[in-house]
Amino acid sequence: MEQAHHPAAASAAERSAEAQRATWASVAVNLVMTLVQLVVGWLAHSQSLVAHGLHSFSDLLSDFLVIYASRQSAHPADAAHPYGHARIETAATLILGSSLALIGGGILWESGMRLQHVESLPAVELSALWVAIATVVSKEGLYRYLIRVAERLRSQLMIANALHTRADAASALVVVVGIAGALLGWTFLDLLAAALMGFMILRMGVGLAWGAIKELIDTSLDDTQVAAIRSSLLATPGVRGLHQLRTRRMAHQALVDAHVQVDSWISVSEGHRIAESARARVLREHPEVLDVLVHIDPEDDMDPDLASMRLPSRDALLDELKPLLAGLPEPEKIVLHYLCGRVEVEVFVSHAFFENGDALRRAEAALAERMKSHPRIARVALNCLVAPN
Repeated sequence: MEQAHHPAAASAAERSAEAQRATWASVAVNLVMTLVQLVVGWLAHSQSLVAHGLHSFSDLLSDFLVIYASRQSAHPADAAHPYGHARIETAATLILGSSLALIGGGILWESGMRLQHVESLPAVELSALWVAIATVVSKEGLYRYLIRVAERLRSQLMIANALHTRADAASALVVVVGIAGALLGWTFLDLLAAALMGFMILRMGVGLAWGAIKELIDTSLDDTQVAAIRSSLLATPGVRGLHQLRTRRMAHQALVDAHVQVDSWISVSEGHRIAESARARVLREHPEVLDVLVHIDPEDDMDPDLASMRLPSRDALLDELKPLLAGLPEPEKIVLHYLCGRVEVEVFVSHAFFENGDALRRAEAALAERMKSHPRIARVALNCLVAPN
């Protein structure tokens, strides 16, 4: 069926612009904090503050990644990308998660190495503590701003970036404790804080990367969302059953494929109308769904060895019907129904034929006898057209 895009509350261009405004604000904060932490951390001999400065530098990299991905994903669908460019966000999330995992692992390793030589480390100075406290406050404020924008735009990449900032605030709090302990004489606490921060970054990076991988391999939506979409399809008038429903996420949106059952004897046009109604209902009730592809079935066709696929084509069946319909007027229309591995036939002839009851009874008897030896024809219905064409 022909596909179309779901009308969104905000256009792709507006969405991209808002995402970039929020991200540029993050760039400004992270740039300042990166420089301050690295310089003060080095001068004040705080390994945890230097490590956190490197984490803030990774925030800068992720901010620029978000800016690039939001611009690219805002491009409309084209011949090469008929579903749009939203999965650029997914790829960027994978890159971001992988880079976080590497940075966290590196910090964890370096801290572990330094913990083996605590006695040779210089004393941490008080200025490192004030910078660490300022980092906690600024990062938490930035997180609250970014998460509001991300949830409004339903952007997984921006949510990832906001969570990255929240982790930065949490890890900065660990740095505060570590520096405070070092100032009180427990020098190893500064390195322990750096190691703990590295573990937190590593864990978050692995989580983000795994989430992006699941999306790239078309993992289904969660059970609650799938159940809600199933209910919307089954509630559509004319839908008698649903025996296949597939979903997959594409950045902040979702794609749905469904096989719905309808009455076996309705027309193609009526089946198409039911499919369009089902599709429109899902798009209306589930704003996160980008598009729905509805396949109409007259029966449950989940068996991979479909008997109907082995039946002859229309032209071949019309040739087989000729001896069965011998003695009847030339049919005005023949409708074939491929059901349960056999064919049911509707034959429309001139209404004058039905005015003679004896002729009709003889035709019925002859058809019944001839069909006994025909394995593929399950039923033949004789009809007449009485309304004007």
